[in-house]
Amino acid sequence: MNTALPVRAIAEDVCVAPQLSTGDMAEAARAGFRSVVNNRPDFEDGPHQPSSAQIEAAARAAGLDYRFLPVASGYQSAQEIAAMAVLLRELPRPLLMFCRSGARSRQLYASALQGS
Repeated sequence: MNTALPVRAIAEDVCVAPQLSTGDMAEAARAGFRSVVNNRPDFEDGPHQPSSAQIEAAARAAGLDYRFLPVASGYQSAQEIAAMAVLLRELPRPLLMFCRSGARSRQLYASALQGS
């Protein structure tokens, strides 16, 4: 992906990023992403963090599919991993996943691949 966003490719058609803003959704669409998965719980770092609803509205306005699958930074349950596996099968690619740093999204992706 050719983008100014701080993305890191973890597969041919999947990238991860640290916390994204509402303004980043239009940039993600311009970069060619078709779907976004937010793995960060709302207000994990306080009220200055944009909510999932705010990001979803911006993503949909930019023409992106959007899903909210919040997971804790140190642990992903079997149910969360299974839910991510479903999203990996269903969402159009290229896919952009994000959390605070990108690490838990990367881990969730890897776990979902192993579990599917």
